[in-house]
Amino acid sequence: MKVVAIAEERKTKIFEIPKPEPGPGQVLIRIHACALCTFEQRVFTQTTKKALPYVGGHELAGVIEELGEGVDEESFPVGAKAAARVLKNCGTCYYCRHGQENLCKGAYAKSAAAAGTLTPNGLGEYIAVDANQVFLLADDISYEQAVFVEPFACVLNSIERGQIELGDDVVVIGGGVMGILHVIGAKMSGARVILSEPDQARAEMAKRFGADIVLNPVEIDVVKEVKKITNGEGANVVFNTTPVTALASQAIEMTAMMGRMVQYSSMHPDNPVEVSPNYIHNTEIVITGSKSPSVKAFDVSARILSKKIVNLEPLLTESYAMEEADKAFERALSTETYRVMIRF
Repeated sequence: MKVVAIAEERKTKIFEIPKPEPGPGQVLIRIHACALCTFEQRVFTQTTKKALPYVGGHELAGVIEELGEGVDEESFPVGAKAAARVLKNCGTCYYCRHGQENLCKGAYAKSAAAAGTLTPNGLGEYIAVDANQVFLLADDISYEQAVFVEPFACVLNSIERGQIELGDDVVVIGGGVMGILHVIGAKMSGARVILSEPDQARAEMAKRFGADIVLNPVEIDVVKEVKKITNGEGANVVFNTTPVTALASQAIEMTAMMGRMVQYSSMHPDNPVEVSPNYIHNTEIVITGSKSPSVKAFDVSARILSKKIVNLEPLLTESYAMEEADKAFERALSTETYRVMIRF
């Protein structure tokens, strides 16, 4: 089988490696598309250091090709479209047994994403995964929609952490693809959504997906404006979807008393921010985070997209063959795109 590997800084190469065979309890998926997450983009630029050559990819979708021993044929029919959660959970730690598989301490260490070697992963033609991490999709779903199952699942986990209630005011900081997915999730939860985003094109796309109010942080003091819009209270929930640490402080400032601030994105660089303990004491705000998708969030995402409750295809900006991987990565790095995928 062929895989696309990051061979050196800003350079990919196609390698041939053995096609995996599904072991007991596993499903072999023939991958047809994989979107390029910001994680793979950081490895491509070597902002995130990984041993090279590196095969990334976790926003994948394809077709079930073969079943390992013990896998039920009715539950996982050969030929069915599917997405896969590539994190491997131990199933026995405190977090796994409390429904927070996304926090399993061994999840990344055991996953192909951590290998840094020529190991089957999303950016290849085949992958064998445990059956309990395979999620069936509608037969008529497009791959332009299907590759969003994993990123939307990440966002749905974040939305759950936010505990949005009907009629809440929600602020989303950042109008990139993950910010817009937060807009969608917040609207589905019954909130009025305020987006903070300076780029006009991204602001318009966010409005297309339901943002009620868009604020340009370059032109106005967003914290003051959010307080004004909410009659001096602030937002009930604030999601920071940017890697900018200064905006984490801004997010806390615009959170209403008893509200929740969710730090969704990882930080690069991870600079500390000052937080007043007295402010937390006096306002009872909750500052929390969100990391990766839980199994529940992945299942909900697969159901929502299969049922076409929301159409995310407009966020799949461009698509490339594996031979054009360098161009795909470069385009994924551009602020002109939302998600870029590679076809296999």
